[in-house]
Amino acid sequence: MADYDLVIINGLVASAEDVIEADIAIKGDKIVSVTARGGLKDATATKTIDADGAYITPGGVDAHVHLQEPPLFGKGSSADTFETGSRSAICGGTTTIIVFAPQQKSEDTLLATLEATHAKANKVCYSDYSFHLLVANPSENALAEFPALRKAGISSLKIYMTYAALKLDDGQILDVLLAARENGITTMIHAENNDLILWMTAQLEKRKMFQPKYHATSHPAMAEIEATYRAICLSEFIDAPILLVHISSPAAAKHIKEAQDRGLPIHAETCPQYLFLTKDDLDKPGFEGAKCVCSPPPRESEVDHEGIWQGLENGTFTVLSSDHCPFLYDDNQTGKKSCIDEEYPDGHFKYIPNGCPGVETRLPLAMSAGRLKMTKFVEVTSTNAAKLYGLYPRKGAFVPGESDADLVIWYPEGKLEPFALKNKMLHHNVDYTPYEGKTLKQWPRYTILRGKVMWDRDDGGLVGKAGDGAFLHRGQSSLKGPLSTEPWDIRGF
Repeated sequence: MADYDLVIINGLVASAEDVIEADIAIKGDKIVSVTARGGLKDATATKTIDADGAYITPGGVDAHVHLQEPPLFGKGSSADTFETGSRSAICGGTTTIIVFAPQQKSEDTLLATLEATHAKANKVCYSDYSFHLLVANPSENALAEFPALRKAGISSLKIYMTYAALKLDDGQILDVLLAARENGITTMIHAENNDLILWMTAQLEKRKMFQPKYHATSHPAMAEIEATYRAICLSEFIDAPILLVHISSPAAAKHIKEAQDRGLPIHAETCPQYLFLTKDDLDKPGFEGAKCVCSPPPRESEVDHEGIWQGLENGTFTVLSSDHCPFLYDDNQTGKKSCIDEEYPDGHFKYIPNGCPGVETRLPLAMSAGRLKMTKFVEVTSTNAAKLYGLYPRKGAFVPGESDADLVIWYPEGKLEPFALKNKMLHHNVDYTPYEGKTLKQWPRYTILRGKVMWDRDDGGLVGKAGDGAFLHRGQSSLKGPLSTEPWDIRGF
């Protein structure tokens, strides 16, 4: 009998702490040893992979993924199911996704939402998965369910400061933050000033400015800057940890950095669209700009990109997620073109379904850019998300005996010719990628989920199966939490 099920030799094993020349041994679904290169030369294994000097990183953890969601407005609906979205994730090196389970404002429960989302994901996922509860109605009953959510393995939720179907007022946000603090839950916040967006939209409509490019105008950076600062203030008042999602503005990032420097438990996320796209991408001929409509929108120029890269490098951004929110483009019923009708024959930016696909391209884009040190790349694409969302060290690490055998083996330097990305190369259920034509220098050679090769780019491509992924029961965040260990008490204010 072989000593191990899988051995990976001759790799550069990159963790969030360091990069070492090492071999990895896997038995069952766990990493059982990481030894200096050559240390496993006498071991026997059922399968051996020679990394040939390439980087080996922990499987990607993408903690911002939208699948099979109902429309926020208009007629749009998500293009990817749990099966197709998780398939796309695996092919791009992401072995864990955390997907939103959206409560409707008309609903008085979160547990029913969780149950319904479980039914959609059960036995169809290629990657491992978990859920964030999206709270649209923080009623007394819903807030009282927070302890039951924790028992069910859910330790994070998301709230919105904009969108009529989801928006909470400041009092409701405080209610959620207090209940989340009491139950060890991390609150994600979409921070944009709703009234500013509505006012700007009305100004554009008066001028009959309806083209996709005006989506960016209707969501100015100031809307994000103000709401980010307000969210930080509310968080500080309750002493509750928050994650500010998909930050696009360097000025908003400055507020976050200042709060972090004061020791507050403020975490932040950014996404590839704020590193590789600009508002000019919304101004393509005809209706093509709709492909890049998302909120917040891509900002002005490469100057903004530089500010976001710096935020990743200096630790302002805890995680780099995809915000995969896929809609078909060439579809008049549920896709981007669903906003085209008799009243608006050329479409209206206000009704374009917001979101872009990106779960498969997140890691290759970031790796190909060559901007981040390997340790930082691992930290923001895997390890920090695992820590923030209660999965570490099971995910995002190479801890023998504790970490799942989730790995990505990349190509050795110079072994993969740079290539132009084409949507036909991808595995989502979407008819475009906003990164069409971008030059990539890297792509996962292998993606391994709990010891099983799921993606082998050179020999079969997708070799895993739907249902190989499993639900992950999550614990509490191991990153910075409340400053006080005492319960929040109104008498202190």
